[in-house]
Amino acid sequence: MTERTAAEQTTGQPTAPAAGPYLPPATHPVRGVVWALHLALPLLGLWLLLANPAADLMWHDNLGHFWLVVGVAGINVALGGLIGQSSARRADARLLLVSLVFMSTAGFFLLHGLDTPEIFHPAATVGFDLDQPVGLTIASVFAFTSALPLGERAAAAVLRAQGALRGGLLVVLVGWGIASLVPGLTPLSAPRPPEGSGLEQYSLITVALYAAAAVMMFRLHRRRPAAVLISLITAYALLAEGMLATMSHLNWHLSWWEWHLLLTFAFLFVAYSAYLQFRREGAAAGLFDAAGLSATARRIQADYERALEELVAHLRGGTRSGTPISTRLAGRFRLTEGQTAVLDRAGAALAAERDLSERLAALVDVGRQTRVGLPEPELLSSALGRIREAYGDVRLGLMRDGRLVPWDAAASGQGDFPATGELAAGTAVSADGRVVHPLTVKGRLAGALSVPVGVTAQDEALAATLAGQMSIFLENVRLYQEINTLFRHYMSPDVADSLLSDPDQAALGGRLMEVTALFADLRGFTTFSERVAPGEIVEMLNRYHTAAVPCVLGNGGTIVQFVGDAMLALFNAPVRQADHAGRAAQAALELQEAAARVSREVVAEQAAGRLPQVEWPTFRVGVNTGQALVGNIGSPEFRGFNAMGDAVNVAARLQALAEPGTVVIGQSTRDLIGPAALESLGDLTLKGRRSTVHAYRLRSLG
Repeated sequence: MTERTAAEQTTGQPTAPAAGPYLPPATHPVRGVVWALHLALPLLGLWLLLANPAADLMWHDNLGHFWLVVGVAGINVALGGLIGQSSARRADARLLLVSLVFMSTAGFFLLHGLDTPEIFHPAATVGFDLDQPVGLTIASVFAFTSALPLGERAAAAVLRAQGALRGGLLVVLVGWGIASLVPGLTPLSAPRPPEGSGLEQYSLITVALYAAAAVMMFRLHRRRPAAVLISLITAYALLAEGMLATMSHLNWHLSWWEWHLLLTFAFLFVAYSAYLQFRREGAAAGLFDAAGLSATARRIQADYERALEELVAHLRGGTRSGTPISTRLAGRFRLTEGQTAVLDRAGAALAAERDLSERLAALVDVGRQTRVGLPEPELLSSALGRIREAYGDVRLGLMRDGRLVPWDAAASGQGDFPATGELAAGTAVSADGRVVHPLTVKGRLAGALSVPVGVTAQDEALAATLAGQMSIFLENVRLYQEINTLFRHYMSPDVADSLLSDPDQAALGGRLMEVTALFADLRGFTTFSERVAPGEIVEMLNRYHTAAVPCVLGNGGTIVQFVGDAMLALFNAPVRQADHAGRAAQAALELQEAAARVSREVVAEQAAGRLPQVEWPTFRVGVNTGQALVGNIGSPEFRGFNAMGDAVNVAARLQALAEPGTVVIGQSTRDLIGPAALESLGDLTLKGRRSTVHAYRLRSLG
């Protein structure tokens, strides 16, 4: 399984460039040409020196050579150690192999320095010639392998063998060192022959491995641009050039010193790139992560995503506990103290922004929660619960018998509210990290709101805004209660709701629409009225209508008016109803059942002597469907919601012809209600109407 780009991992399909390949800054054509020229200049210089022996001067400095080589070896050990730590932390096979590149070159570079004449040996030895070429050859194998697109199985195999690889490299270095440093032990410690080592063919293989590694790293950099990859590409290219320079065997000449400088520049370039990234990020952890395998990059990205989710969850969960936001993240990502401090400040700023957003959202929610018809305790409980989620320990007091009383258990026992004098004057009172604002209704003190302050600079301003919003909230709640008593009880709820949502509907006029009208009146009302006192008439009407009104409203009807003992209700106006005829028929049947229960109760009370022995009237109901003009009828000074038209008149005439305790419906209603138990009354001639109407006595539906 080979490495794939992030897009390929997501979609499962190879990515195709839209207009052309992406060129990161380091591989932009102009910069790429400059970079290539810099790499080509050492080869040009080597060619000029070798082509002009007179220019290839000799400079013999044993001590300078020793310290140069040992210093570069130390740099390599540091780089190899850092990359090895990154490999162990990320469990990345490529980083392991790159660390072995630096460790192998460091080891053989150190041996080359120790083999410098007049350090351990009086003159140059075979080992002095072969130390660095052999080290570069071993490192080229690691470099080439590190640039391969290692799949999961290959990477796992490399990681399993890391002990053997490190141990084997250490054995080779120790063995080579003993063989080259102990005089007379092996040919490596023998004097250098004048013809050289004769390993040119192997040097070419090493050059090819470095060149291939550089090309593969460049392809990786095209997919995943990173400075560390550019530094590795440059290092591999310089190591290849250094290997070419070693083939001259002109010890202590300028061409010989050149390959020392090439190797020095190669490792210093990587070290300098790491230093720049360290200065940019402020920590050594993660310096070489960009050179890891694609699987490692995906794991790192997943770690970052989880860390961001944890940070967001921590912020959403609240920061009032005092726990620093960076506590868990600092250890996981090895953040420096400076980075941790920055994260803490950023987290505090985000937390403050979140708190501000939550408090503003709570203000909006409180404004939305005021609804017509809900009782004040329910609305206050809901609003205060939402406020406490955003503002903390908010306490509410309401005026009762001239003094402030805690509204709920959350406020009681937590300190009394201040005296009402200052609050009544509209002045906020501050004490003990809290501010108490007055709540007013119609300009009078109605309560107080105690809000904790002092956490952020905006606390006091937000507390004042919250108190203003709660005053409006409380006034709206009580205003709606007044509307519910003084407005809604004098008209049908549907009409009241329509006028509240759209006051323009109160304008005079109407529109033609299909409705089902229900007329009901009490047969025998006149006789009953002659025989009882006016107070008993009102009691009788209220008792009947108390039973009848819920039947109409429960089926979605709109009660238009009461006229004496008569009631007119409409269905399909003002609220549209697809099954308005069926609703009206069901309401009529339920109305008669409710009236029958009232009649039975009355008979029982008369028998017990609680009511006079007078026969109570009985409801009769007429229902009809048709077109009617529905709207507000009257004058600019006084108007009422009503319906006018033949359909309504027919309903009134059918009611007048109905027997007490029965429901009579017209043909138009019959056609819309579906299955029903009916008794045909034939074609009836109605008063004031030329054409007859076929009518039915409705017994039940379904």
